[in-house]
Amino acid sequence: MAAAEAGSLPAADIGWRTLFPDPRLQRLIELALTNNRDLRLAALNVEAAQAQHGIQRAARQPALEATGGFTRQRMAAPAQGSTSRSGEVTGQFSASIGSSAFEIDLFGRAHALSEAAFARYLASEEGRLAARIALVGAVADACLAERLALEQQALAERTLADWRQSLELTRLLLQARQSSALDLAQAESQVATAEAELQARTRAWAQARNALRLLVGADLPDDLPQGLPLDRQQVLTALPAGLPSDLLARRPDIRQAEQMLIAANADIGAARAAFFPRISLTASLGYASPAIGRLFDRSNRAWIFSPQITQPLFQGGRLRAELRLAELRRSSAVAEYERTIQTAFREVADGLAAQQTSDRQVEAQTRAVASAERRVQLSDLRYRAGMEGRLELLDAQRQLRTARQTLLDLRREAFGNTVALYKALGGGVLEHTATP
Repeated sequence: MAAAEAGSLPAADIGWRTLFPDPRLQRLIELALTNNRDLRLAALNVEAAQAQHGIQRAARQPALEATGGFTRQRMAAPAQGSTSRSGEVTGQFSASIGSSAFEIDLFGRAHALSEAAFARYLASEEGRLAARIALVGAVADACLAERLALEQQALAERTLADWRQSLELTRLLLQARQSSALDLAQAESQVATAEAELQARTRAWAQARNALRLLVGADLPDDLPQGLPLDRQQVLTALPAGLPSDLLARRPDIRQAEQMLIAANADIGAARAAFFPRISLTASLGYASPAIGRLFDRSNRAWIFSPQITQPLFQGGRLRAELRLAELRRSSAVAEYERTIQTAFREVADGLAAQQTSDRQVEAQTRAVASAERRVQLSDLRYRAGMEGRLELLDAQRQLRTARQTLLDLRREAFGNTVALYKALGGGVLEHTATP
């Protein structure tokens, strides 16, 4: 599906391959989703939360254990009047199956703990999706920063070449006594400034590649496709915002905060249930015999049934403190949930505001660059004809350089605004656009 055809879909249903058609960027996102350490850590957190939920769920079921044993002992010296013989050695075989200290969850403590663990597992899964969205956006921004640095480096090289040519012309005019030493000094200063700027742009490009390498989690392969220039990036710039209720359901970070709130409420239930009696049950059924051949005879059958009830009487205020702590954590989860929603709405509002102005700003700056180029051409002709001084040409060249750099920055900003709005609307989870 082309980007233009996906423009009517919610942003969360638009795959990142559709939004970012640049083959280089697509390859970099693939590598990052495979190698990035933060995303791998988020996946491990999901597995850990899933295991914790399994532990809490298992606590609600009775644990059965099978036991087999053999005891051999030597009797001590018999007491006076006893019929036992001194130093008698006896042995006994045993086999049993039973459950130890199984809690009968009459007041819902174990159920609340299991519910809290399950909610945290769901929250960790939403956190993994949020980390995926953040990674896709970060790679897009880093790739864009690398492209901007590369084009700024090319612009610096072009500016340096133009100013070196202007310096040679100034020298020729000075030899022909049609220019002054001041003009030559200005031209030399221009070239030196351009050389310094070129080194700065080269350093910025190397740093941008290092940042991209960190996100990808590996060295950049040599067979990466050639990236598209900023002015040829075909990115959706009109992403539909949808309804606020859609945003609540689409953003994984909001769903994560919601699940953490559910877990906090379940913790309060567990803390309250701790005030009530706790009923546990220990039971076993087995056999015991001094001879292994007669171990499973009916006459050697043995069993034990031991229910126990525990009522907290005095804990030094520990139970009330645990309940208070759970309530405070619930209040924190509520505040975090509200803050997450407010942040999401602000990010969408900022993205929409940028979306409405970015294209017009780039178009206006493009016209400014064209005007600056015409001014440089005219100033150069007038300078060569001796109708205009070197200062006017220098001013025109500086204006053109500034206009070109501003245009590059605006194109990069427009691209970045689209990426930010895409993330704010919950996009970046899907690789391919969802088909209706």
